[in-house]
Amino acid sequence: METLTALADPTRRRIVELLAQRDRTAGEIVEEFDLTPPAISQHLKVLREVGLVKVRADGQRRIHSLEVQGLEEIERWLERTRGAWSRRLDALERELRKETHRTRT
Repeated sequence: METLTALADPTRRRIVELLAQRDRTAGEIVEEFDLTPPAISQHLKVLREVGLVKVRADGQRRIHSLEVQGLEEIERWLERTRGAWSRRLDALERELRKETHRTRT
């Protein structure tokens, strides 16, 4: 999943956290980091390409915001993964109860 790969980078995760608070220009994002504007621009590009960030023009400014659909993709993946683990843990619990019952009888 490209989205999770993009979020593996701590700078990109922090950008997503900042955009969760409010929409921002690239300049506002740059101010939050000890990185060059081109470096932040590259991180924003990756986040746009995977569908986590969108950009809109406001005159000369470009405003970045979170793309809800990208977050929903992560949420669906988490639900599937959680569901698989829940089923495995439920099966383990059943087996442990069977074993406990066998040892008591």
